[in-house]
Amino acid sequence: MPDAPETQPTYDLEALKRGDPAAFEALVRAESPRLFRFLLRFLENEEDARNVMQEAFLQAFQRIDTFRGEARLTTWLYGIALNQARVLLRKKRRYEAMDEADLDRLQPTFSRGMYAQRHRPWPPDVLAEREDLRRLVREAIDRLPDSYREIILLRDIEELSTEEVARLLNLSEGAVRVRLHRARQALRALLSPHIEKGDV
Repeated sequence: MPDAPETQPTYDLEALKRGDPAAFEALVRAESPRLFRFLLRFLENEEDARNVMQEAFLQAFQRIDTFRGEARLTTWLYGIALNQARVLLRKKRRYEAMDEADLDRLQPTFSRGMYAQRHRPWPPDVLAEREDLRRLVREAIDRLPDSYREIILLRDIEELSTEEVARLLNLSEGAVRVRLHRARQALRALLSPHIEKGDV
């Protein structure tokens, strides 16, 4: 998937740093829907997602002076929200994921994002239209470890650029590509039994 184009709005950073309520309200109004969707997918709980979103905006307002402009303001905001979401998941200890060893066992089955040798790639334009597949994909993403789930949500669902994801996760761009490739393979491995059984 190509890097996402720069389509997000530009915010009045100087007004935000002055504590201008109108500037902050504009940021909240514009970014709340997308940030909430991301957090809802990540946390799987509407109340948790709303609470984390509110805390993220509050922290952004309080820490706006620390924003250096090395990334987009929205990328910085996602970083705050992601950190808050991670803290909440650790506190609640309710996130169940596959063990990394289980995923390592699945990896050799695949090459370049498809079945090794014996299967053709799944046609994404056909599969993406199927509601039952979307449900299965959501469930499979939920089973991934945090590191894989984060990168799938940020890169493939939210369509942040590789550079933005690298900044958020404190990784090199090369490491992002490697982790994303492995996450996609693991996701495909989780979905393959449903595909082969004809569940979708």
